[in-house]
Amino acid sequence: MSQYVLDASIVIKWFIPEVYSHAARRLVASNHTFLVPDFFFPEVGNVLWKRVRRGEDTAENASQTLTDLNAVPVEVYLSQPLMPLALDIAIQIDRAVYESLYLALAITQQCQMVTADEKFYNALKTSGYANNLLWVENI
Repeated sequence: MSQYVLDASIVIKWFIPEVYSHAARRLVASNHTFLVPDFFFPEVGNVLWKRVRRGEDTAENASQTLTDLNAVPVEVYLSQPLMPLALDIAIQIDRAVYESLYLALAITQQCQMVTADEKFYNALKTSGYANNLLWVENI
């Protein structure tokens, strides 16, 4: 069984039809272990809040999505021990620390981070971190 770090861009597609949702859903149907940093849940909650705020979803649907998300088995890792590496990565690749935390987790757990965030992926696909990064359609 393989393990993957999942960022919010992947998991939100399990519940909300968007571009690459089909590819992202293949992961949830597979026999893998999923890892996330602890701030993953507030990040997903923020995505749901924004969708309600913009009128793209209802509060009831957002609450149900959060309930469904909490039923997905994931291994949660504390962000604090990952911060030194995440900050180094963020400085090197000129990306936000919160994005870099996912990559730091993948590096420390010796696995790949799966993302559907095109800007993040494109910024890293030719970097020294490319081996720890996997595009959603390449699963």
